[in-house]
Amino acid sequence: MAEDAFTEHRALLFTIAYEMLGSATDAEDVLQESYLRWRAVDPATVAHPRAYLVRTVTRQALNHLRAAKARREEYVGAWLPEPIRTAPEVSDDVILAESVSMAMLLVLETLSPTERAVFVLHDVFGYTHPEIAASVGKTEGTVRQIAHRARRHVHARRRRFDADSDAAREIVRRFLAAAATGEVQTLMDLLAPDVVQVSDGGGKVVAARRPLTGRAEVARFVAGVLRTAGPATRFEAATYNGMPAARFVTDGALDWLVAFEIRDGRVSTLYGIRNPDKLHRAEAVLPLDRGGHQPWKP
Repeated sequence: MAEDAFTEHRALLFTIAYEMLGSATDAEDVLQESYLRWRAVDPATVAHPRAYLVRTVTRQALNHLRAAKARREEYVGAWLPEPIRTAPEVSDDVILAESVSMAMLLVLETLSPTERAVFVLHDVFGYTHPEIAASVGKTEGTVRQIAHRARRHVHARRRRFDADSDAAREIVRRFLAAAATGEVQTLMDLLAPDVVQVSDGGGKVVAARRPLTGRAEVARFVAGVLRTAGPATRFEAATYNGMPAARFVTDGALDWLVAFEIRDGRVSTLYGIRNPDKLHRAEAVLPLDRGGHQPWKP
């Protein structure tokens, strides 16, 4: 049945759409549109349902991405990807964990829509150039050139960081404990010298509109936020985008989410999301899937 095929591959389709868009909300919209298109097709005429669905999702995601580019140019303050709650096991797949990390999604934002689609499909999901050509409406030769250009661009900008692990989560635990008690020096000791803190409030809530840099500035900012949070706020450890994270919950509602990038045993980047539009899907753990070793065929 058509619905069974879509349900079977839903995690794969969501992962592709999310990595192309950096937004769980937009990815869900793409899946809804793709499902309606799939329901209008006679399954008997489709030899490979997964390949057909991936092509459909890719094309719909490209349409959304081109529209999103214009909206993001008008965004108030720093723009960060919409966070997704992930299972700790995501870090077992190194390629998947890096591809959904905040750092990589921000690098992907610097690509053109077609470059992003080609890079994601080839380097993350392992599709061949001819298969990608059928999805993006380009010739195989053109796709090879795009893939080479996109890969060179990404590799020049990607940052290495420690994968989510017990050690990384322990660093975050110590960091939050020091922040809660106002131990600024302890905070600074846990921060990398060139640490950066980026906040995304979308112009809808109070948030720093420029990145903060350096141990002293970031430590003071974090300690100040927790000091003014009040007794109604509690923080919870979690995993988002394959990264250790902290959820700041006030009166039962998620108010602030911080994902931590760890490098060489210290916090190198803090990604703070306060825009309420990006937090309403942040509760449930979302299953991700790269589709196995031969993702294109059934």
